[in-house]
Amino acid sequence: MEITAERVKELRQRTGIGVMECKEALAECQGDIDKAIAVLRKKGAARAQERMNREASQGIVYAYIHLEGKLGVLVEVNCESDFVARNDEFKELAKNVAMQIAAANPRYVSSADIPPTELEQEKEIIRAQLQDSKKPPQIIEKIVEGKLKKYFEEVCLLDQPYIRDDKQTIKQIIASTIAKFGENIKVRRFARFELGKS
Repeated sequence: MEITAERVKELRQRTGIGVMECKEALAECQGDIDKAIAVLRKKGAARAQERMNREASQGIVYAYIHLEGKLGVLVEVNCESDFVARNDEFKELAKNVAMQIAAANPRYVSSADIPPTELEQEKEIIRAQLQDSKKPPQIIEKIVEGKLKKYFEEVCLLDQPYIRDDKQTIKQIIASTIAKFGENIKVRRFARFELGKS
């Protein structure tokens, strides 16, 4: 299939990725736009992983108010440059993260932020629940790890399924934005306020 300028333009509009990369992806996929999107996402995820260690000191503090002032979220989302911080798509990401916090009520940004004592306590609770199961210790530890993953999905923002697309986590949404902008992006911190609750 011929790779026309229109197909390159369509792929670019759908992904936000540069012309040359879109052209290469289309050539690799014989002009199939959906396959090209998958290829670009894989390449982008790999590059995003590399960028996650870079310093991100620019960004915005986004305020989201819901339920006519009964629920509010402040979230700090960082990036590497002021140029990206002013971009509408970056602001949209910050808004979506704030809405996620409002809806899903996470307690931590990531599992690394959970205090070790709380994590150990959670493991002990899971082990106590499995005490009478007569399963070998190595199987119990695998079950503990599986249940911990579920616990992280409840309390850690980055591990939560995205409220608008539960097939992706917040971490994956951020990674795809990193791939698009070519800069590290991270949620530094957040605060959630609900009227009458502490």
